[in-house]
Amino acid sequence: MKDDRFSEKLAWFKQNERPETVLLVADNPDMVKIIVAWTSLEVRPVEKFTELTGESQSHVWEWLWTNTSYSKTELVDLIGISFSEAGLESKMKLLVGNRILYPDGTVNSFVGRYLREQVLKHFETKPKRHAAKG
Repeated sequence: MKDDRFSEKLAWFKQNERPETVLLVADNPDMVKIIVAWTSLEVRPVEKFTELTGESQSHVWEWLWTNTSYSKTELVDLIGISFSEAGLESKMKLLVGNRILYPDGTVNSFVGRYLREQVLKHFETKPKRHAAKG
């Protein structure tokens, strides 16, 4: 079954993630917006897969993305008005090329952990100040 092949090939990339990719996202609000929107987007394999013509990492990665379906318009809508489809394209190339976004709607686990930690830091409770007794 070809869907199994898609999942199998994608699993290899997920098992061989690089933590350095976090550096491309850290302190980059535009990238963060795309990543957060990506995880909310409907992303799925196409109905009919193309033929995989090579077994190198780059061939397999390109094959996975060629066989992925998602709405760019919906992605732009999820991100917000600060992005156009054209502006999104260059940022997507960076995120896809560095294997931060995955063609199943998930993201690099190191990046995901980093973003969760940032959210938790943001919502940490501050110690309460005690009013001076008069």
